[in-house]
Amino acid sequence: MNKENAIETARCLLQVKAVKLNAENPFTWASGRKSPIYCDNRITLSYPEIRTFIRQQFVSTINEIFGDIDAIVGVATGGIAQGVLVAQDLGKPFAYVRPEAKKHGLKNKIEGDLKSGQSVVVIEDLISTGKSSLEVVDSLREEGCIVKGMVAIFTYELEVAKQNFIDKNVSLNTLTNYSTLIQTAIDEHYISDKDIMSLNDWRENPEKWSDDRINL
Repeated sequence: MNKENAIETARCLLQVKAVKLNAENPFTWASGRKSPIYCDNRITLSYPEIRTFIRQQFVSTINEIFGDIDAIVGVATGGIAQGVLVAQDLGKPFAYVRPEAKKHGLKNKIEGDLKSGQSVVVIEDLISTGKSSLEVVDSLREEGCIVKGMVAIFTYELEVAKQNFIDKNVSLNTLTNYSTLIQTAIDEHYISDKDIMSLNDWRENPEKWSDDRINL
């Protein structure tokens, strides 16, 4: 991860409020967990300059780390638009993977023309635990694809995610991360000292932080 580009990516996310920080009124994730941070990177697609910057960072990362590949694969739904932009820039085929196979038509789980033996890089918008993202890797490997790695805009840097990627032997590279985002938010005066403490506490033990708020 390039430090200057990671800071600029964090600045972009904060600027368009793709990342929202609120320790006083925490957000509820789909899992039911409480969190002082919520990330919706789809918002970046509405801003051409930021969208272009993110695409360029994806392309640069893929070229530097993975070299030549056969195709780009997006994780539905957050990685689809970003993946298309990257594939177009690289001049590579694009496909995406659904969370589950369709119940009708061809009942596809993988949408696009991928062949066994092809090397691919997976595009994701953010990583929390990594569970759903890594299920995409499983689906691709079952089809015989060679997954060279995954690139995402942002990671919460949760230990469970780190271990999940190690267990699946998947290289994860992100444009920015939780540590960089929080430091940038401090430097740019987006958050108060009280917020900083709460955000750091959540980062150290998100389960306990969430349970404490649920039980209030």
